Parts: sequence; structure tokens; C-alpha cells
Amino acid sequence: MKSFTQITGLVAPMDRANVDTDMIIPKNFLKSIKRTGFGKNLFDELRYLDEGQPDQDCTGRPLNTEFPLNFARYQGAQVLLARENFGCGSSREHAPWALDDYGFRCIIAPSYADIFFNNSFKNGLLPIILSAEIVDQLFQEMYAEEGYQLSVDLAKQTVTTPAGRSFEFEIDAFRKHCLLNGLDDIGLTLQEADAIKAYEEKAKANTPWIFGSVV
Repeated sequence: MKSFTQITGLVAPMDRANVDTDMIIPKNFLKSIKRTGFGKNLFDELRYLDEGQPDQDCTGRPLNTEFPLNFARYQGAQVLLARENFGCGSSREHAPWALDDYGFRCIIAPSYADIFFNNSFKNGLLPIILSAEIVDQLFQEMYAEEGYQLSVDLAKQTVTTPAGRSFEFEIDAFRKHCLLNGLDDIGLTLQEADAIKAYEEKAKANTPWIFGSVV
């Protein structure tokens, strides 16, 4: 898993509440568990004017020119600014995969659906909670200034605007540790590789029949 320490990234808007996981990545694209290749279909029903098919090359598909992610000013964005209850709906882990594959490293919203919130941390995506009032301020500033960027420092737990105003956010200490060090569940397990190997060797000696070692 990619680590997250700090970024200064272009901000793009998802200016609507209750964005569910089927809107983030529609169910007809859930054809793989490779964690990659989903970015082209992120917000598919909003980005394109046709009905996309699985495994379709998105090159040449008619774009919805009114959807912000298709605007030139938001290309290359790493921070997604969203509204309340982002990621609601089904528990599909493909939602944070699609956001990450598109290029987003961080989401800022007043609230999230619990399962999406947890899945984001496990996939190297940082979901930040700021008050609705602060998020509204950030939306206003972003719309007013093309090229608007925010600096996110996980170690300090701050979001800083171009004008230098900083907002602190809360994060569980364990999740923070995992993100800073790029540790998903597998990475955490591999930290105990020596202990696991020692246990297996002891088990083989004490119960060889389990391992097919008895002649």
C-alpha cells in the first residue's frame, strides 16, 4: 500500500451530498479484484453521456461537459472536496480503488459512510472530516480561484489553504500509523514474519502429522 505523509494538491469538487458507491464506481464495472484499472470509470454515469460497458476503452466516449472532473481546470486533482455522507450505499471496496486509481490521495468531507471510511484507510486513501462550515468555505474558495490547491500534512493532522489558514483534523492513532508507513492488513501481518515462521516451525515439530510429515 502507498504511504501517505503530506501532499499539496489541486482540489476538485463533488458538490453533492449522499454520493453512494454505485455512483463512485457503477456495479457493471466490478469485474476484477486487481485494484487497478477502475479510474477510467470513476463517476462513470456522471462523466460520460453514454452507458459504459465493462472493459470498454473510454477513449472516444462522449463526455458530459457539465461535470467538473471533465473541466480542464480540475485535471490532475489529488484532493476531492465532497459533501455529507460521502460513500454511502454498498460496501464495495472498489470505490476507494477507483478514486485512488484516478489519482486522488485525499477526500475532504463533513461525514462519510462507515464502511467506505474504513475501506479508504485500508487502501491508502485519506478521508478527512472537517465541519460543514469549513468545507463550505473551501468550496467557495476553490470555485473562486482556478488552480486552487490544499496542503495536507498527516503527521501534523492539518489542512492548509493557499492563504495560509490551517484546519486541524482528527484521526485514529493506529490508522495514522498505518497510512504514514504504507501498511495495509497484509503489510501489518508481514511485520510479524519472523514470529509466524517460528510458530510454524514449532508446530511442525510438535504436530508433524498436520503437515504430512509422518512416514
